[in-house]
Amino acid sequence: MNIKRISAAAAAVCVSLSLTLPGAAAGTPALESEAIQTVKALGIMVGDADGNMNLPAPVTRAEFITMALKATPGGEQIGQAASSPYPDVPRGHWASGYVEAGVSRGLISGYTDGTFRPSNQISLAEGASIVLRLLGYGAEDFPGAYPTGQLAMYHSLRLDRNVSVSEANAPLARRDAMYLFYNLMTAKGKDGTAYLTTLGYSLNAAGEIDLLSLLNDSMDGPLVAGADWRQELPFDAADAAVYRNGVLAGPDSVQEYDVIYWNQSMAALWVYSDKVTGAIQALEPSTSSPSSVTVAGRTFGLETSAAVYALSDLGEYRLGDTVTLLLGRDGGVAAVARGADAADSQRMGVVTQVTGSRYPDGKGGSYTAKTVTLLSTDGQTYRYPSADNAVKAGDLMRVMTDRDGAVVLRRLPASGLTGRVDGRGQRLDRYRFASDVEILDVSDACGVRVYPARLAGLELGRGAVRYYSLNADGEIDRLILNDVTGDMHQYGLLLRIDAMPVNEVSSLYAYALDIGGQSAMIPQTSSRYPVECGPVRVTGTLEAPEKLQNLTSAQTGEVSGSQFVTDDRTYTLSDRVTVYEQRGKTYYLSSLAHVQAKGYTLTGWFDKAENLGGRIRVLIAR
Repeated sequence: MNIKRISAAAAAVCVSLSLTLPGAAAGTPALESEAIQTVKALGIMVGDADGNMNLPAPVTRAEFITMALKATPGGEQIGQAASSPYPDVPRGHWASGYVEAGVSRGLISGYTDGTFRPSNQISLAEGASIVLRLLGYGAEDFPGAYPTGQLAMYHSLRLDRNVSVSEANAPLARRDAMYLFYNLMTAKGKDGTAYLTTLGYSLNAAGEIDLLSLLNDSMDGPLVAGADWRQELPFDAADAAVYRNGVLAGPDSVQEYDVIYWNQSMAALWVYSDKVTGAIQALEPSTSSPSSVTVAGRTFGLETSAAVYALSDLGEYRLGDTVTLLLGRDGGVAAVARGADAADSQRMGVVTQVTGSRYPDGKGGSYTAKTVTLLSTDGQTYRYPSADNAVKAGDLMRVMTDRDGAVVLRRLPASGLTGRVDGRGQRLDRYRFASDVEILDVSDACGVRVYPARLAGLELGRGAVRYYSLNADGEIDRLILNDVTGDMHQYGLLLRIDAMPVNEVSSLYAYALDIGGQSAMIPQTSSRYPVECGPVRVTGTLEAPEKLQNLTSAQTGEVSGSQFVTDDRTYTLSDRVTVYEQRGKTYYLSSLAHVQAKGYTLTGWFDKAENLGGRIRVLIAR
């Protein structure tokens, strides 16, 4: 049993294996899928060469004792028997080692005629007794004739859930065996502890199998893909299910410098391609024993001892060196490569800020350089030094490396595109979206990452697309939009406009706002924005807004799911809709659930037409 720990942070992992939540209804396809994935991840049962579990097939005594021993710590390490344990189980029999170990551990016994009969189907009574012995129960715990006590305990511990047979001598099918071992994991042993904990894993707070955590903990890796990466795996990758960046792919999708994890019993690979290229700006807590590295203005934890060594003062990289960090499944650094060797040429986005910063020079000193803050299409922010004196906020840039491996920023050429996004968010005009497409919606120097489903049904006219690129399959893999969704803006209430005359012809204005329950004041300015008090959109920052714009009323209505329904029309709610209760002239931040429960009258406010990307941004409850 592989109990190697490589990460406890399961939330960041995307495992595309039809996984289900614990507690699925008994007998459902969802529960069966979970049980299959559990016994596969633990190495108890595996399918044939095609991955077929053959669940209706019968189970022999040799097969069942093999499963039982693989459900014990170190069970996968049992090899061939030293000698023939039984006349009908010669040393060369595929299960000779498991039969020998099962008998020696008291899990199973042969017959009085000296045979084992490995091909006989195993009965419910035999299977239940073996599982009870794994839980620490012996003959002394079962008074009365065999198997009455054993089956009573089997039922009381709920080992019988979804097992299809009930008669003691009824033969078990592979599906029955699967559920028996699946139930074993949450059953309590004689010592009162859940069996799964004896294998080095834990249950969730509800006492159920946390399948995602189990898969995380039972993975091996990481391995950085090189020319011979297939030879470094303990099984044939040609037969493996490959999930690259969370999408089902195939072995041929693996590229050099990808980071690979695997589970041999499941014959599955999880592959990640995220990289960050830049100069090493900091190593913490020290260069002698770093646990994190800062590159491109972002700090990353070090996931492997190889990464720690490479970045330490004993390794080959120093402060100021340009490197490419190869990121693993939890976003930590799995390995480090020279920037020029594995450079990330797909980092692109919008410049949000240009400032000056200090950088280590690799010689114990530092230097000051213009620094560009880039909001990337992946939704993350990076910071790079730039020699381009003309670069400014709002520019679209790509991160590249020159022949010497140094990071340089280049402006993205304009590449407009018009057309309609289909109703399922899978295609723009004649181009399909790649499975790993990155989409950034930009308004001047701010932006937000959006996903294809957000664009479903939208008509993108002239100027809506600032940049797009295609992958080798002719699919859109990067898309930068020009304020299509409006999701990057802030929405709330303009409460008051204060005017202070300066002279007979001019005044200064101050604007009091509430943005999601937070009070804000735009300080005195000579700008009189063409707005009135009420729901508004703020473009830019509150400190230096570029525009204030009143929202449009959708009249009164009610919320149904993600829709706001009036007498005349149906509108889609923003994922971040802000709800206020109005009491007299005062507004209080509330929640949709609360105002619906109170039966308040709701008025919706939207920013623009829905076919242009608009949404209900504010709800006022009275």
